[in-house]
Amino acid sequence: MKLHVPELKLAWEDDFSFGAYPSLESWNFQTGGHGWGNEELQFYTDRHNDKANAYIRNGRLVIEARKEDYENRLYTSARLNTKKSWTYGRFTVRAKLPSGIGTWPAIWMMPDVPRYGDWPNSGEIDIMEHLGRLKNTIYSSIHTEATNHTLDNHIISSTIVDTATTDFHDYTIDWTPDQITGYVDGKAYFLAEKPFSDTQNGGNAYWPFHHPFHLILNLAVGGTWPGKVDSSWNVQHFEIDYVRVYQYI
Repeated sequence: MKLHVPELKLAWEDDFSFGAYPSLESWNFQTGGHGWGNEELQFYTDRHNDKANAYIRNGRLVIEARKEDYENRLYTSARLNTKKSWTYGRFTVRAKLPSGIGTWPAIWMMPDVPRYGDWPNSGEIDIMEHLGRLKNTIYSSIHTEATNHTLDNHIISSTIVDTATTDFHDYTIDWTPDQITGYVDGKAYFLAEKPFSDTQNGGNAYWPFHHPFHLILNLAVGGTWPGKVDSSWNVQHFEIDYVRVYQYI
């Protein structure tokens, strides 16, 4: 029997070729300094001036975390969401990560609408997370009502990328109705599969991943997972070369 391998077509991309700042036609800025549920130390800004925390330099998006007193916070940074959203596909972000202890860059996805309830019931997909205190260890995971980090049972895998903070790498997931696979530079290291025995919450407690999600790029500072921040650094950069979304045909 010949297996059918789904073909892909490019549905959306941003290669940051134009302008000084991310396009407001493609991206939303989330702002605030309330800790973001993880006791984070930064205030996310949307500044478009010489103090911007997200800007384009040499054809790349730079998210800059900076030691800066701002709105009663010790650090500033940026968090960007795509205005478009998708259900299923391949999602690739080529990026170089910061190395400072206490940094927490992430490439991840959240639902547009909490269809099955507030976090984590409607799902979260983490394409890439990195902790400065665990340099070059890359994580991918999912969170659901039944499996999430507050229960200490979320589905998570890690891999070592020796040059994650010095070179650019492709961080990718393939998301289909029945599974989510994570890759670095085309090498798979994460797999989450739909459990067909799931009957909780209408069958969504373990697998709510069948409605639109948007992409998020952010650089957090400190918090419950990254831990203590090394106070010797003043600036850290999370650089993104491109973002590409492919749909199955």
